[in-house]
Amino acid sequence: MIDANDKAPEFTLPASGDQTLSLAEAGSAVVLFFYPRDDTPGCTKEAIAFTGMEAQFAALGVKIWGISADSLASHEKFAAKHGLSMPLLCDADSAVCEAYGVWKEKNMYGKKFFGIERATFLINADGTLAQVWRKVKVPGHAEAVLEAAKALLP
Repeated sequence: MIDANDKAPEFTLPASGDQTLSLAEAGSAVVLFFYPRDDTPGCTKEAIAFTGMEAQFAALGVKIWGISADSLASHEKFAAKHGLSMPLLCDADSAVCEAYGVWKEKNMYGKKFFGIERATFLINADGTLAQVWRKVKVPGHAEAVLEAAKALLP
């Protein structure tokens, strides 16, 4: 399990907006938030909260990227429906989710399955993890991540 001060696992993934994004080429600090599914209530609230604060993160030189296992078509529809401006990355084979330790066995209504546990990683421009939030509760989370991002400033 990776934690603060560890090197963030490298990745290159397709993203909404017809992009391919790589952590090594980010060129700045990155908020990487993993969410279970496009267009579900909690995921929508989280993505809207980060979108609403995107200018504040940008002023700090911090990019915001969301990741789920949903398809690019699903990401594009989700972003358009809710006015999301940050890139949504597609981890179709869940390899990045596994590298970050967020691909977990879940239990819903007595059925067990694997899926993404909501988590956020604040990654310094040098690729080290500044802070990690696991089992995220959405209310107030984007604000807490912004405060942590402010602490990255010299």
